[in-house]
Amino acid sequence: MQAVEQQIRAFIQKNFFSSDAFSDEDSLFQKGIVDSTGVLEVVAFVEETFKVKVKDQDLVPDNFETIARLARYVRAQTGA
Repeated sequence: MQAVEQQIRAFIQKNFFSSDAFSDEDSLFQKGIVDSTGVLEVVAFVEETFKVKVKDQDLVPDNFETIARLARYVRAQTGA
């Protein structure tokens, strides 16, 4: 697991209750880990931690559905 995924996973595990184990490819929404309000917390975390400005049009499942997609989005925005 790479550093971006590790940071995202640590944040989600610390801030969202989930009794189930989940992989980087599992849907955070379908598993009930993150809800619509929680997305705002995830966005704030991404913006603060990775210095990324998340645009409204970027708030789509393709970018925020899974840890893997979120990490890919962060890398694309930071050029990493």
